[in-house]
Amino acid sequence: MLPSEARHTLSVNKHDTHMRTSRTLSVSMPPAQLRQVERLARKENRTLSELVREALRRYQQKPASPVGAELIAALRAVQDDARRAGLDKLPQRAINAEVAAYRREQRQARIKQPIR
Repeated sequence: MLPSEARHTLSVNKHDTHMRTSRTLSVSMPPAQLRQVERLARKENRTLSELVREALRRYQQKPASPVGAELIAALRAVQDDARRAGLDKLPQRAINAEVAAYRREQRQARIKQPIR
């Protein structure tokens, strides 16, 4: 290559922060968790950066009030109690009647309370 050609050659430095569309982020985590992340990245044929970006996207898309593990556990406990009491075999009409009776009781209890 002639010296005059070298002056006209365009070179792009991938590490030039003025040209990049992304920035570097340093994250610390326990060694065991890092091994898990690296293993998962290899398994999915992704880079660590791709994996972290995907995790962030999924986190951001999470509903505002997700159904938590505590709520699921409480629902399962209610279902188990109903099964033990034999209430899991009630027809829909009987369930609706029970719900309506409970709501009536609650309304009447609120009406009977003195206003403070």
